[in-house]
Amino acid sequence: MHTILIIGTGKSSTYLIDYLAKTTVEKNRKLILADLSKDLAIQKAKNNPQIVALAIDLNNISERKKIVAQADIVISMLPAFLHPLIAEDCLELGKHFFTASYESEQLRSLSNQIKEKDLLFLNECGLDPGIDHMSAMKIIHQEQAKGNEIIGFKSFTGGVLAPESEDNPWKYKFTWNPRNVVLAGQGVSRFIRNGKYKYVPYHMLFKRLETISFEDVGDFDAYPNRDSLSYRKIYGLDNIPTMLRGTLRRAGFCQSWDVFVQLGMTDDSFEMDLPAGFTKRMFVNSFLPYHDEKSIETKIMELLPWVTEEIIAKIAWLGILDEEELPKLKGSPAAILQVILEDKWSLKPSDKDMIVMQHLVEIKTPIGNKSIKSSLVCKGENQTYTAMAKTVGLPLAIAVDLFLDGKITSRGLQIPTVPEIYQPILDTLEQEDIIFKEQEIRK
Repeated sequence: MHTILIIGTGKSSTYLIDYLAKTTVEKNRKLILADLSKDLAIQKAKNNPQIVALAIDLNNISERKKIVAQADIVISMLPAFLHPLIAEDCLELGKHFFTASYESEQLRSLSNQIKEKDLLFLNECGLDPGIDHMSAMKIIHQEQAKGNEIIGFKSFTGGVLAPESEDNPWKYKFTWNPRNVVLAGQGVSRFIRNGKYKYVPYHMLFKRLETISFEDVGDFDAYPNRDSLSYRKIYGLDNIPTMLRGTLRRAGFCQSWDVFVQLGMTDDSFEMDLPAGFTKRMFVNSFLPYHDEKSIETKIMELLPWVTEEIIAKIAWLGILDEEELPKLKGSPAAILQVILEDKWSLKPSDKDMIVMQHLVEIKTPIGNKSIKSSLVCKGENQTYTAMAKTVGLPLAIAVDLFLDGKITSRGLQIPTVPEIYQPILDTLEQEDIIFKEQEIRK
């Protein structure tokens, strides 16, 4: 009997747990669900006799290791900064380790030891990173096998609302970690286009947009992610003249969001300690020049001349211009803004989320150039079975299933960019209705 330990049973683990649970009897497997909240783990176990639900205290080293020691494979669904903690336990105890998160420098430092112990530590096997890697490498390897050269690669992903749930002027609600949304893009974005290196500082990020279109769900704004350059090496395209990865938001979102960026309201580097009675309108005004008579709306439009009445109306819809006491008086501007937004951008029980992903690949062939547009649209069912949980959890579950079935034999520190890993996962994802539509255009 194989034992699979899943640490962290929050929203993103729903599909992961269900997929692995449905074959526990057939494949003679046992699942252990460990969470800070035992009640949550019990809830996710759904009375399955093959599943054990436990409370885990990550700070209790001996108890934590006792739990890890029971497993053959450990899946960490914890916040990314906690993965090395579990990974080191797995290395010490000889357990395979799987995550959906980015491969960190701390994990890379363990690479030789992982290989020496003949273990598989598979990271970046979720949505982004994960499905993006796998679907990209499939196209890249197929074209290279034909003797063609990849000369341009752009890839964009977004966690957004399904069109039927876009019931506010922003056409947006929080479908994943609100803090990550508020802080998205901070730092400097870097990419290469037509052989020219490009760097986009945060204050320019939401101005440097391109439009990405999907046949069934319309247009989206795309802005560049922080580091596209490193993906040349990851994808084996070291000399490619164009490499850009980006994030998608519904068309019009970024221009309005840029108001908060330009005013400094997404700053997380200092703490505000505001007096009782400080209102939301006063909070916004604290980032604007002083004037005896001019309204906040007028000052915003004078300071940022590109701001229209429509954008002001979208900002006003958030309630942030109301004379209502701030729900949070102490914290960084970003933290205070987040609390305000959580009230207006919270999902209703009937809301559905959506994942959109698109690769745009330019290819040089012996008979001329061509391009491939590969698009994925995945809609959630409800607030439990979300598109985000599906696209993060299923690739990881499928990878574990394939590994235990002996269909993945790779060892060492890996991400899913090799055919042995990505091809069977993509094939199985298609059976779960996660399907890319490809369009080829000859130039």
